Amino acid sequence: MKSYKRSTITAALPYANGPIHIGHLAGCYLPADIYVRYLRLKGEEVAFVCGSDEHGMAITMKARKEGVTPREIVDRYHEMMRDALAGFGVQFDIYSRTSSPKHAEVASNFFQTLYEKGVFEARETDQYYDPEAEQFLADRYITGTCPKCQAPGAYGDQCEKCGSTLNPTDLINPTSTLSGSAPEMRKTTNWFLPLDKLAPELRTYIESHPEWKSNVYGQCKSWLDAGDGLQPRSMTRDLDWGVPVPVEGADGKVLYVWFDAPIGYITATQELFGADWEKWWKDEDTRLVHFIGKDNIVFHCLIFPAILMQHGGYILPQDVPANEFLNLEGEKLSTSRNWAVWLHEYLAEFPGKQDSLRYALCATMPETKDNDFTWADFQQRNNSELVAILGNLVNRVMVLNHKFCEGLVPAAGSAPEDLEALAAIAQQSAKVSAALDAYRFREALTEAMNLARVGNKYLADAEPWKVVKSDPTRAAEILGTATQIMAALGVVFEPFLPFSAAKIRAMLGMGLADWSLLAGTRLVPAGQTLSEPALLFEKIEDEAMDAQRAKLVKPSETDSQPMETPAIPAIAANIDYDQFAGLDLRVATILDAIKVPKADRLLQLTLDTGVDRRTVLSGIAEHFTPEEVVGRQVVLLANLAPRTIRGVESQGMILMAENPETGKLEFLQPGVALPAGATIR
Repeated sequence: MKSYKRSTITAALPYANGPIHIGHLAGCYLPADIYVRYLRLKGEEVAFVCGSDEHGMAITMKARKEGVTPREIVDRYHEMMRDALAGFGVQFDIYSRTSSPKHAEVASNFFQTLYEKGVFEARETDQYYDPEAEQFLADRYITGTCPKCQAPGAYGDQCEKCGSTLNPTDLINPTSTLSGSAPEMRKTTNWFLPLDKLAPELRTYIESHPEWKSNVYGQCKSWLDAGDGLQPRSMTRDLDWGVPVPVEGADGKVLYVWFDAPIGYITATQELFGADWEKWWKDEDTRLVHFIGKDNIVFHCLIFPAILMQHGGYILPQDVPANEFLNLEGEKLSTSRNWAVWLHEYLAEFPGKQDSLRYALCATMPETKDNDFTWADFQQRNNSELVAILGNLVNRVMVLNHKFCEGLVPAAGSAPEDLEALAAIAQQSAKVSAALDAYRFREALTEAMNLARVGNKYLADAEPWKVVKSDPTRAAEILGTATQIMAALGVVFEPFLPFSAAKIRAMLGMGLADWSLLAGTRLVPAGQTLSEPALLFEKIEDEAMDAQRAKLVKPSETDSQPMETPAIPAIAANIDYDQFAGLDLRVATILDAIKVPKADRLLQLTLDTGVDRRTVLSGIAEHFTPEEVVGRQVVLLANLAPRTIRGVESQGMILMAENPETGKLEFLQPGVALPAGATIR
């Protein structure tokens, strides 16, 4: 793999129409910050840029609802989001905004360049118009039924249930969000990016990155491979809030938010570096990485690269490690119904506990599939892991050093058990590094905590508080060894828990060490004076968690109207009994599972049917890892004719159910354990 001189790291520009919540944090801001801190510890040159996206339709909708101007909305939330992210420890080099005069200049120049190169296609189209509101309706001002999954409430540009990219005219039974009435069609001219013509170049680009996360690569391929393929997309809108379209005849039109917003990364870089900005976007020795949520994949992997390609001279994203969605207490986050944990509120209600939330969110990060945050899990991780493992080790090392070693760092020992414990520093930090290089943040956090577990076990086994009575020198060696492990924790936890890692280093009198020092065993010199011990973490009591749960209001508790039920497919046509009787349905047990190479959706399962062992290929890899399915009992259609897929003969089919609310597949399995081969009637 090519090595790079520097990295430009971006985190998705948040809409300035509301506060930051934990879904945003787990989706892109926390993983981006962890990754950037890690790169900097390794001494790499990094630019970490972000800013408020202030031209989205959500902003104008919010302003209209509150009876204020869009400028008032973006000014309010820009400051709130900027300050909350900084308070959480997300260290951007710059946090800019797309409503600035500088950004209007940069985005306008981008559009002008593509316009002069003849990239855009001017098209007169029929567009929805609301005669009551007396204006054309942009994508987000129109809702209706999704033509792909039949879900209600889809927007004119995207269905948030199935993730499909849409055009407003695709919607079934469209409705204006301004007046609630059915819109009418009127003709208007806009400028389109011909994605259909650019598809071959985009395909070459996407297929050159098979190393991307399967959810990202698979989603891009599905758009490219769709029956109707990529379609031209309008890069302008009939609106009065945004960057004006800089061409003749475009009065009353602004740039499409997904044209102007990603260019905000470039604007921010120019604001940060001035005349020296180009090396961060135009040098082939620079690596560009976008951290986003899965709902932004199409824009960062296809539309923005297409814009950069057509402009020319810019590097393309080298990686886009998008995360899935985070749910809350088993429910989908709902900002309108306050089913969310707001960052600014958390910081006010849990002062000094930023790292507790960082830890819990990293441990439950939705890296490959949607995951769930619960206050019970948050409390358990804080009390049983941060307090009882990491905090306990640091406190014991500090207290014992002050008690038995006069508050000075003792020299580490050289006995076999000492050397084994010290060797864990390099071993565990190497595992953390390998996981972070691959964007596996949960795994990296686990390996970092495992180093603290090594330290606790070493102290418990060595018992320096007993040894000191008969051999003070040996007791000091034990504490010196444990102190080096503590020092390593002050480095290895810096990306994840920066506030706590800084406290560890401060107690030891350390500066921010380089990651490479973790390859050794002497991070802090013997004889150095220690500061007074300080608790890293405090237990969180049940009352605090009860108060947080009480703040949540489930959708059913706030709706005055019955909730819309998810779209459920109609019952299929009747079959006769003989057709049903011909199906041989059996209980089977999964003995083994592996991923099928170059097939993002397929797992190769080895099943015990009670009669034989057979291989079945199942398209569940996007929902389950191999480790999660081994040992499960499943329902097998055993007499389905064999079929060869990817060179492997599949001998049957396991039956799954799709949750209509989440789209997630679930196993059908017996309510009690049954012998493999039991028939289903």
